[in-house]
Amino acid sequence: MYEVHLGIREGLTFDDVLLVPKFSDITSRSQTDLSTQLSRNISLNIPLISANMDTVTEASMAVTIAREGGIGIIHRFLTIEQEVNEVLKVKRSGSVIIENPYFVNPEQTIQDAFKIMNEKEVSGLLVTDSSSKLVGILTERDVLFEPIDCSKLVKELMTKNVVTAKSGIDLQQAKEILKNNRIEKLPITDDENHIKGLITSQDISNLEKYPNASKDQKGRPLVGAAVGVKGDFMERTEALINAGTDIIVVDIAHGHSENAINTVKNIKKGFPDCEIIAGNVATAKG
Repeated sequence: MYEVHLGIREGLTFDDVLLVPKFSDITSRSQTDLSTQLSRNISLNIPLISANMDTVTEASMAVTIAREGGIGIIHRFLTIEQEVNEVLKVKRSGSVIIENPYFVNPEQTIQDAFKIMNEKEVSGLLVTDSSSKLVGILTERDVLFEPIDCSKLVKELMTKNVVTAKSGIDLQQAKEILKNNRIEKLPITDDENHIKGLITSQDISNLEKYPNASKDQKGRPLVGAAVGVKGDFMERTEALINAGTDIIVVDIAHGHSENAINTVKNIKKGFPDCEIIAGNVATAKG
């Protein structure tokens, strides 16, 4: 009686559904290969993509799914600068060498440094002088008990005797330097002490912890980003590509539409090497 009145119907949960096993010639789970082709030039180790929805994918989700072998698509409901920053966070999260580490001037205040660290979500900053030469490093340990509005200068609290390495160092050598000196960050410099990159113990740990991670040619996590079909989509696409986005997703509710098709054509014309996904697709025709 209540079922008819309330419109209650039978439903299923995961425990109600079983997959019937069949014969397999695989002798070990380690032989299982779930890799798939995402586009002509991008492959994934597992066939999983996180949705480009504002409640689903920003940098945190994209990093997590890339570490497991999939890819996350940053949603487009952000300013261009904000979406680019999400992409940059993903790319920085798993680099063997961070090519463009964040830095601060020794004459800036600790309050300024806190602001940069919070905005960029990093635990330390390299300190450079006016000629872009490395003069120190400022980490969370250096400012552990300082208030957020600290007026002290960076040069007062930074670590001055910084252990560095030269370009061309391999991963094992970097591990040994980090271990032997009990440090977490290793700046890479040239002969004139200009910064060329940064290696962190956390990034090395992540490389070993997530062997199936999906990576680009530089060893950074794969990440996609969404654009719309109106307004700033070309400007947004250019900014995202320049930030290192691996694939652009043309995001529209109905993919089988003139707007979607024209957007794909325009992006391909402007950026012929760009990898593109377009959708939503609901029928065989589009």
